[in-house]
Amino acid sequence: MDLVTNNLAYTAIEGVLLTLRRRLAAEPALRFADILATVPQAIFATHWQPAAPSPGGNRDEETGEAQALRLHNNLTPGNCIEAKAIALRAIVRADEIDPVLAAFGPQAQALWHVDPGAFAPSIFPEPRVARACGGGRK
Repeated sequence: MDLVTNNLAYTAIEGVLLTLRRRLAAEPALRFADILATVPQAIFATHWQPAAPSPGGNRDEETGEAQALRLHNNLTPGNCIEAKAIALRAIVRADEIDPVLAAFGPQAQALWHVDPGAFAPSIFPEPRVARACGGGRK
């Protein structure tokens, strides 16, 4: 999303996750939370009061809802839902995320669809773990 601070990224992620959460019944929401890493899972579940799901909107409507969180301190870009979907698919195996998204229904599934071309290697560079552990120069 090209956000310059962790606070901006946190607000963008929180806005997207809360927008999604409002559209899910408790069972699919819990299935979704189960596939998330710890921090996004905590963001998704914090202060949650399960209620009847809100009707889904299109990507523009849901992006606007994500951007409305902390309105005066929110610089979430228009690609926030796509960026979050790309990030999820980069860290969650397809055999874990696809059944969860399929259970959301076709509208939500389409909203979280990511074009396979979005997974260019330049978006997610190789981790530097090998070099930091002595795999590089001696």
